[in-house]
Amino acid sequence: MWLLKVFSVIYFTACAAQDPYDEPPVPSLQLQSEWSDVFPSEKVELSCSVTGSSDWTFTWYRNTQQLQEPDPNVSLSPEGSKLTITAATQTHSGSYSCEAHHKTKSVTTKSSNSVKLTVYANKPKPTLTRSSNFDKMFPGEPVTFTCKVDVASGWVYLWYHKGTDEIPAHNNNTYTIASIDHPNSGQYHCKAKRGKDPFYTEESDTTVLQVSDPPKPSLELLSSWPDVFENETVEFRCEVHSTDWTFTWYRNQKELKEELMEDMYLEEDDSLLNVTVVTQAYEGGYACKAHLKSRGVSSGFSNTVNVILYENVPKPTMNKVPGFNPMYVGETVNLNCNVDVSSGWKYQWYKDGIELRPINETNSIHLALSDQGRYWCKATRGEIISTDFSEEIQQDVLEIPIPSLNLITSWFHVFPTESVKLSCGMDGSLNWIYTWYKHRQVVQADNVVSFDSNGATLSIRSASAKHVGQYNCKGHLNDRSVGSNFSSGLTLNVYGEKPRVTLMQDPTHNVMHTEDSVSFSCHVNVSSGWEYLWLKDGSLLTETGNNHTIKSVARTNTGSYQCKAKRGRDTVFSSDQSQAVRLDVEERPQANIILLTGWSEVFSTDSLVLRCGVHESQNMWNYTWFKDGQPIDLQPSEKHAVTPQNDPEQSLYTCKGIRTGRPSYSRSSDSLKTKNLLLKRRVLLSISGCIFFGIIAVFLGCIILRVIRKPADGEEKPEEAELFLTMAQLKGRDDAPCPLVEYITDAELNASSKEADDNGTICSETPLPITSQEDQVVTSENQDGTEKNGGLISFK
Repeated sequence: MWLLKVFSVIYFTACAAQDPYDEPPVPSLQLQSEWSDVFPSEKVELSCSVTGSSDWTFTWYRNTQQLQEPDPNVSLSPEGSKLTITAATQTHSGSYSCEAHHKTKSVTTKSSNSVKLTVYANKPKPTLTRSSNFDKMFPGEPVTFTCKVDVASGWVYLWYHKGTDEIPAHNNNTYTIASIDHPNSGQYHCKAKRGKDPFYTEESDTTVLQVSDPPKPSLELLSSWPDVFENETVEFRCEVHSTDWTFTWYRNQKELKEELMEDMYLEEDDSLLNVTVVTQAYEGGYACKAHLKSRGVSSGFSNTVNVILYENVPKPTMNKVPGFNPMYVGETVNLNCNVDVSSGWKYQWYKDGIELRPINETNSIHLALSDQGRYWCKATRGEIISTDFSEEIQQDVLEIPIPSLNLITSWFHVFPTESVKLSCGMDGSLNWIYTWYKHRQVVQADNVVSFDSNGATLSIRSASAKHVGQYNCKGHLNDRSVGSNFSSGLTLNVYGEKPRVTLMQDPTHNVMHTEDSVSFSCHVNVSSGWEYLWLKDGSLLTETGNNHTIKSVARTNTGSYQCKAKRGRDTVFSSDQSQAVRLDVEERPQANIILLTGWSEVFSTDSLVLRCGVHESQNMWNYTWFKDGQPIDLQPSEKHAVTPQNDPEQSLYTCKGIRTGRPSYSRSSDSLKTKNLLLKRRVLLSISGCIFFGIIAVFLGCIILRVIRKPADGEEKPEEAELFLTMAQLKGRDDAPCPLVEYITDAELNASSKEADDNGTICSETPLPITSQEDQVVTSENQDGTEKNGGLISFK
């Protein structure tokens, strides 16, 4: 067709040259751009020319319609010989032609040949394909990507890996990787371009190339244990999580394909390896590999399973948790039977020789009293392996004891500020921790209430009304689920006021006499555990106890008596003082013995008559007599006669007054000893006679001397001295010639008698000392005789 156009142009040119009046030439329309099918925004250039002349202007037509309206995307050269579409759109599609007009002549040519322009609605999008459609590919495999644009032509292809990374020097529509590796993993896409001012297609869809190592086979031991005993069976399985894989087996890194033994065989496409009878030759580390033969891919080694062969069947060990013994009813003990080699064991339990039902490694027992006994176990595996019996374990089971609640302080009826201590304990049990309750609510420690380290003692430092209530305790073992029941209860009472103290006297006489016995008792109206303090006239006495007895009162016991009570050690609580009780003590009247035998009877009798009397007493008395401290068995009498018949030993006599009123008896008299009493009386009477007649002789001598001696005449007469002194004057003088003897001892009486015999005198100028109570009796008789009849009766 193009040749036809060329010949036509040559023909018309020749004709025009020959004859200016021939037909005008036909313009020639040519596509200056590379293709007539374009895409939006591509550039299109058309040219219209008349051969051999430049005196023409041109008019353009699209689909026989002249292009008249202005179009911003369409431009013409000055004479109109070139039509340029700078950015094509679908409105520019159509058949284009042109006409030529001579500039100087009114000549218009026929329409040129037409050029059809096709403008697509959208940019094209390449299609990306991959030679292998496997989701996963493995290192070393080849892959080819193909990118294709189905419309137009003139395309140059661009390849991209991982987003915007352009793959250089690959402008073909195919991209081949001969041996992939992990860096080739990722997303791939492509696009195409054409023209000098490149027009680009849309990007293709992405395709992902996932490069992974071949799957690692998983070697699984199908038998229950890898460490075995002779004649047991071992079975392995090698698998990957996909199909079409085959396997090879290795022992100690050597392939078993040619090394399979008599008791070893493969099953299920070589995925199962079975050793029916294990011997020492089968011990070692087993592994496998997987192969994908259709793609020439092989995996690495699987995990390794070591087969260990034991020569001897072990003996199980046995222990229990917890390790306490004994344990208590309700606790749980776990008996563990363990074989420390291999696995897959089943256990048999025995108690006191009887097989138990559990076959687990642990025998858990919720203890009752019937569970006490001896336990042992053994283990079995399969049908041929059985161990020896383990050692025995003794398990003792006790009933949980009930705690005993005791009062450490001596009372549970207390007063404010007193201290209280309670103890909680279990007989014969250790390691218990105790919890305290009041009205079944847990007692908490505070600044008043405290516990010792294990709670066995509850101490209330200062009791108050809030501590009133019934207390119980419970015991539990630390770190063990053992708890006792509640103990018996103790009720603590706290009084609101101090106790009342009462002092009582027995007997209740206001006035006591010496030697009387009196007892005071102190009583507290409430509670117990009291210690008593005694006070006399406000001063503390040494006596303790609630009774204060004075067995024989004396005048020093006179005073006001009180008592008070206290108790407690850490915190002492004291009561108020009792009322005062006044004790008055008077001296008990004294009995005395008087000798009634007169002087006139000294030579006529050898008996003595004694009389008992009570000094300074106006009461009526009866009298009891005593000889050598023993009562004389006679009717009470004021008098008592002593004769050689009833007293051959000359004993010691006392007497005591008795009566029905108070005082009921007197003090005993001083003792009177009758031995040699009659002789003493005679000696005393002789001495008295000598003294009497000696005084008369002196008196008469003085008178005679006065009469005979006459003074000289004229001599100054001195003052006459008194020659006769009265008895009172004689007593007051130290130079009396012979004083009255008041006390004479037995030795002096004897001495006086002897001197009288030797010297013929019975008077001595040296006074006699007081030596005995018998001499005092003589003096008493003398005084009594003077009062009665003016004579000397006795000397004391």
